[in-house]
Amino acid sequence: MSDFSDSVISRQNWHTMRGGGISESLLPMLRLNHNRLRTARWFLVLLLATCGCADRSLLRPTLHEQPPAAFSESGDEITQSRWWTSFGDPNLNRQIEAALGSNYSLASAEKRVRAARALARREGSDLFGDLDGVVGLNSTFGPGEDRTTLQWGLDGIYPVDLWGEIQSRVDAEHLRADATNLNYHDFALTLSAEIARTWFALVEAHAQVKLLDEQIESNRTGTELQESRFEEGLIRLADVLRQRQLLESTLEQAAIAKARIEVLEHQLAILVGEMPQTASYNTGAQLPELPPLPQTGLPSELLQRRPDVRRDYVAFQAADRDVASAISRLYPRVNLTASLLNVADSPETVLRDWFVSIGGQLIGPLLDGGERQAEIDRTSAVLCELFLQYAQTMLTAFGEVEDALAREKYQLERIEHLENQVKLAGQSSLQLREQYLIGDAEYLDVLSASTGQQSLQRQLLSAQLDLVLIRVNLYRALAGDFDTRPQQSFLQSPLVDDEFDVVLDFEELAEKQEDESED
Repeated sequence: MSDFSDSVISRQNWHTMRGGGISESLLPMLRLNHNRLRTARWFLVLLLATCGCADRSLLRPTLHEQPPAAFSESGDEITQSRWWTSFGDPNLNRQIEAALGSNYSLASAEKRVRAARALARREGSDLFGDLDGVVGLNSTFGPGEDRTTLQWGLDGIYPVDLWGEIQSRVDAEHLRADATNLNYHDFALTLSAEIARTWFALVEAHAQVKLLDEQIESNRTGTELQESRFEEGLIRLADVLRQRQLLESTLEQAAIAKARIEVLEHQLAILVGEMPQTASYNTGAQLPELPPLPQTGLPSELLQRRPDVRRDYVAFQAADRDVASAISRLYPRVNLTASLLNVADSPETVLRDWFVSIGGQLIGPLLDGGERQAEIDRTSAVLCELFLQYAQTMLTAFGEVEDALAREKYQLERIEHLENQVKLAGQSSLQLREQYLIGDAEYLDVLSASTGQQSLQRQLLSAQLDLVLIRVNLYRALAGDFDTRPQQSFLQSPLVDDEFDVVLDFEELAEKQEDESED
């Protein structure tokens, strides 16, 4: 988990927050440091915190003051940070690892992290003042002798951060950079889950095609038998037509499944940063066995683990620093200035006459039309907004885990019922066929039973896919951030930029190597 500031509320906005900003009940949470963020205490303090504004209507609704109950279910399996390896599919592992180094959206998110860090460094430069080189040439023309004066030297200015206004701005940008980095890791988790969903959907689509091929072969054989029986005068033409209709229906379903395979391959190719025109993946046609139920842990542990929750909390901290900075602008500011100049009116006097100047400025706001107070009101409202957004993200995180647990529980029941239906439909179809051959049943009943059996078989495959996708959602809901650099155990020769969690583009690297060899 990213480090939290030792004191989020700065001294300057303490009194303002008591009267018109954040209520005192929020301050205990904001003063927590990283060493005191213990599991139960950390979350309990968060829930007890209440964001109160001067206008209480800005904060609706309030947080519940009771600690959350444990999750409804929990397994014993501890999930790895690379949760997708739990499915034991090396091809899936390879695709996700490749995407971590080649997905353009993920690379774009990493660039946003770099930009945010650069912005924080730029903001931090204000703490050190400015030192400039100065060169000036002045010429005077008029009555008397013309005169040319050369001035050169150094000029510096240092803003004294008496009230912490600059430091608050710097802290805010550093916190926003941390939030951007957490958003990058959240996107990496989302990307891995999307690839897993697409991969397993592709597996199921291949399984559907395989099943449909078997059904087509069975229906084609049935059509040939019915045509033969019709030629012998044993059955009516209507029975043959119905059998042909069943065959055409399964052929239609096969066309839909094959189109779905191509579309899913295109989607997977885009996710892993490849051209969709030539995309082809050997996924197999067997969905994996469901791994043991993972350990869900405590709700407070989930909040410390999920990057999206931590991102919203860090963004909330940054907003608090913005409030502190806005309040500091109400107070006078001090600038220190110094200069070292050489003044010469002829080449002979260069480096002879030096002038040192040291001064200071005290600048205090008098009239600004309410601009500074309006900025305090704005940043305070944003602070409350981000706190509420953080609270909503917490609830969403809990809901995603509970939703996945509930859906998996009842999906297992559904699959059990579907398997029983498939078994009963097979027995019914076989019984009706035998009765039809001896004239005790209509062919329409046989056809209806066969159609129902085949439809149930396809539904069972879809339900098994849904079960796997539900487990993917559960892993995604429980997952924390991970090392986004592709692992060598899955890629043959990953070349990694150690400063940032991205893999260098191989074509770009090859061009660099060619340039170096030419040099």
